[in-house]
Amino acid sequence: MNVQHYFIIRYICGMYKTTLLNAVQAGAAQLQHYFNGNFKITTKEGINNLVTEADHAAEKAIIEVIQNDFPDHFILSEETGEIKSNSAYKWIIDPIDGTVNFSNGIPLCCVSIGLEKDGQMILGSVYNPFMNELFFAQRDQGAYLNEKRIHVSTKTEVIKSCLVTGFPYTYLDSENSPLDVFEKLIRQGIPVRRLGSAAIDLCWVAAGRFDGFYEHSLQAWDSAAGFLMVEEAGGKVTDYKGDYYSPYQPHLLATNGKIHDELLAYVQGKL
Repeated sequence: MNVQHYFIIRYICGMYKTTLLNAVQAGAAQLQHYFNGNFKITTKEGINNLVTEADHAAEKAIIEVIQNDFPDHFILSEETGEIKSNSAYKWIIDPIDGTVNFSNGIPLCCVSIGLEKDGQMILGSVYNPFMNELFFAQRDQGAYLNEKRIHVSTKTEVIKSCLVTGFPYTYLDSENSPLDVFEKLIRQGIPVRRLGSAAIDLCWVAAGRFDGFYEHSLQAWDSAAGFLMVEEAGGKVTDYKGDYYSPYQPHLLATNGKIHDELLAYVQGKL
């Protein structure tokens, strides 16, 4: 990145940081309002693909904040879908990541928002109000938890690592499926957790709590903010081929960088 481009990115991020943080907090206020209360739950296509009254309320609050400040921006949100425009800026929103957890009163859930410019993620924030953890990342400026800089772990071997994953509700019996990878790892005594929120998983890799995260089937809103968090905390994020990661494809591997190639071999079925 040349010097001019670097300062342009910093200027842009400074303009939009306030809107981003206001939006995640507006969404989180709705999570807190509905949590452990009585709310409507409906089912989208597929098994255990829930959407709650709180999802819609949080999404509405988030979009109102963004559109109030930047009415011409493109928005991609889990429940509403695309609000298209010709803007170079796209806000990618998950109003509740971890809806199954939320609907069962499990406080491992969050609001996740990423801001993309011309196809590059430049800002991201993930907020779990129940743990009072506000994560924020800015392109080329680092990743933060409650305004304190965070970094990935320093472990160098998968056998000594603590990992996290998620499971889709379909194609579990396909070749080298999520269950196959999981079995190979746990049979070696490697701890692998499942929290139920990809955004939190990624943030916890960024914070050094986990050494790696892999998942076979994600949507853009699941990872848009979190993958930037890992990269800005010094980690590495790729697809399952080991190539550049795009949130618009399903496979994600995020690590501290030191175990990346070894863990990649596991998810590729080479180990």
